[in-house]
Amino acid sequence: MRSGAMEESAVRRCCLGWDFSTQQVKVVAVDSELNVYYEDSVHFDRDLPEFGTQGGVHVHKDRLTVTSPVLMWVQALDLILEKMKASGFDFSQVLALSGAGQGIVPVFPRVISTVPSSHPIFKRSPCPLDIYRTLEPSTCLPALPLLPQQHGSVYWKAGASQALMSLSPALPLHQQLQACFSINDCPIWMDSSTTAQCRLLEAAVGGAQALSCLTGSRAYERFTGNQIAKVFQQNPEAYSDTERISLVSSFAASLFLGSYSPIDYSDGSGMNLLHIQEKVWSQACLAACAPHLEEKLGSPVPSCSVVSIGALSPQGAISSYYIQRYGFAPGCKVVAFTGDNPASLAGMRLEEGDIAVSLGTSDTLFLWLQEPIPALEGHIFCNPVDSQHYMALLCFKNGSLMREKIRDDSASCSWSEFSKALRSTEMGNSGNLGFYFDVMEITPEIIGYHRFNAENVEVSAFPGDVEIRALIEGQFMAKRIHAEGLGYRVMPKTKILATGGASHNRDILQVLADVFGAPVYVIDTANSACVGSAYRAFHGLAGGTDVAFSEAMKLAPDPSLAATPSPGASQVYEALLPRYAELEQRILSQSGRALE
Repeated sequence: MRSGAMEESAVRRCCLGWDFSTQQVKVVAVDSELNVYYEDSVHFDRDLPEFGTQGGVHVHKDRLTVTSPVLMWVQALDLILEKMKASGFDFSQVLALSGAGQGIVPVFPRVISTVPSSHPIFKRSPCPLDIYRTLEPSTCLPALPLLPQQHGSVYWKAGASQALMSLSPALPLHQQLQACFSINDCPIWMDSSTTAQCRLLEAAVGGAQALSCLTGSRAYERFTGNQIAKVFQQNPEAYSDTERISLVSSFAASLFLGSYSPIDYSDGSGMNLLHIQEKVWSQACLAACAPHLEEKLGSPVPSCSVVSIGALSPQGAISSYYIQRYGFAPGCKVVAFTGDNPASLAGMRLEEGDIAVSLGTSDTLFLWLQEPIPALEGHIFCNPVDSQHYMALLCFKNGSLMREKIRDDSASCSWSEFSKALRSTEMGNSGNLGFYFDVMEITPEIIGYHRFNAENVEVSAFPGDVEIRALIEGQFMAKRIHAEGLGYRVMPKTKILATGGASHNRDILQVLADVFGAPVYVIDTANSACVGSAYRAFHGLAGGTDVAFSEAMKLAPDPSLAATPSPGASQVYEALLPRYAELEQRILSQSGRALE
């Protein structure tokens, strides 16, 4: 696979996967055997400095409002298509394309350092940005691809649809769409200026739990419905002049269609507006946010749909602009774009009963659910590859930094000694349990260290090897308990896909397999949102809702088996898990944060 250049090989039929993320636009080409053979990107700060962004965003004076210029995204698409054309990419071989909106690539502390510690994002968003404060502003951190960044919105001005439908192939997109937006700097996932709107929305539907049951999540500042409510309240003229509101995902799809693309079920689940069971907009939520909102949003569609723009054009056909300017085939289809987390689920090819665990700076869980139980923690979305099922997302802030701290304190800064301690201690740790939170955890809201012996008596310290096993067992038991709280159940066919830095440690993965009672596999998740988007394009071509995603993915590379449950593990942890849950509630009660 070559980056930004074409291989000298036979012509390949392919699908394109796009990712319109926080700091860049990226594309991959995946051939009919599901191999990635081309990728390219445009980085906003580096390649489009005229927009004055840092980390792809503008942080406003209140340090709560965070936006991105919509024309920057349009111009980035122009640039990347021109780069592909210059490289000799054969657009005529593209069968279909799909994409993801608002992901995150490297985090730049110069942006995060402008955000105060009282900022709601540090308390309520599953985004552990506070850990970056101590780093130098020039530092570029590793990618965090599993955070939920799919809530940005775009406001099309009245008359913009006509401009989209009459694009001239002689000019780049950004020159033709300059006057098409009623808001030029759009709110994105980092914005936390809508706390008042969140409280109003929850009150309008009967409380936080009621909203979660309707939409899959309690009210979050970054969620689009609350952002729309703020726009309506503070800029009513712009709202009135808006004929269509898109998510970043459906906005990007609209650019390719030359017409407004519908919002898909999965990305629509991150708005606090979609009734996730009925797959329609909640009238109560719409009414609480802004007037005439349903007509501005349009009707949502299944995430695997080849999107239709009516009788004027073949279903899902790419705009003639791209056919004439770049040489796309007239039959190239556009499959509904979605959010970056749903696209990543597709990229990892999760199936019913599977779970993906990203063991990074924060630990993040992706769950495939059949019967979700919405709660005040975590998020439930419509499943992007099976419209009858769901996916859930849970984030745990105390991830790799916590593991490294215990390694340093209890294993002489050595991962080898850390692993040796895991191997030398027995499953269940002789009944010793620990809770380790250097910073305020998201799931659950606890801070500090809490250690309990086999009699549930809190103690001040453990021996080093016991401390290490207590940490790892505790982290994974917490993940299983809170996953099951959202309706997840381990099934006989369950497999766990592990990613992130700690997935390279087979002794840690052995504990993961033992606690969940399921085999653990490792998988390459580089460009998972892009690759997942290309996979989704193939799925849409194959029939979408009428064809199982797994059937369309038969040729994709298999993950590698890393660990299987040890004999007797299920009996050990079936006894420990209820104890761990009870002790967690005890700690929460003592801190005044017990869940209702």
